[in-house]
Amino acid sequence: MTASSSYLRVTAEAYDAVAALYADLFRGALDDQPLDRAALAVFAEVVRTAGGGPVAELGCGPGHVTAYLRKLGLDVSGLDLSPVMIDLARREYPDLRFEVGSMDALDLADGELGGIVSWYSVIHTPPQELPAYFSEFCRVLAPGGHLLLGFFESEGAPVTPFDHKAAPAYRWPIDDLAALARQAGFVEVGRVLREPGEGERYRQGRLLMRRQ
Repeated sequence: MTASSSYLRVTAEAYDAVAALYADLFRGALDDQPLDRAALAVFAEVVRTAGGGPVAELGCGPGHVTAYLRKLGLDVSGLDLSPVMIDLARREYPDLRFEVGSMDALDLADGELGGIVSWYSVIHTPPQELPAYFSEFCRVLAPGGHLLLGFFESEGAPVTPFDHKAAPAYRWPIDDLAALARQAGFVEVGRVLREPGEGERYRQGRLLMRRQ
């Protein structure tokens, strides 16, 4: 087993173990986060303006963000490493499509998507592995397609591991994460930083990128 496949197995098993608790904890998580809803709404608008097309939420968990994107008018599906998470998503949102899979090896044609949302899913990717993920995102996005990243920001520190409750995770400097995406073929459209809300430990970052 390679180091990469080992990390994927650990992440999937960790989320399988907490899937029901996670789904209950984050149900309605967007309700009191206007900046997060605004970031998702801007993403939906730029995808439509660029010509639309299918959108994938990669690392969708129990599907609450996928469902929100559908409410915003997008043709969206979800993908996650955790089979238990996907089972929960399918039961909660039976009219949406959810699949088990890894976002570093997507079963999609080149240029198939109009947009990708990675909402707190690249946080579990070891830093040395992340450039390959961004290259895969770029491959499956159509030219002009958009990528929205949600992540924990490192607040002036370098890439920093932290004790995430499910699996090993990393906080990223927003400039460094944007630079990695640019190296893969993206240009930055905009960014948002918000301070921790009640019950949150760290600053939250959002990056909106466009495939060249």
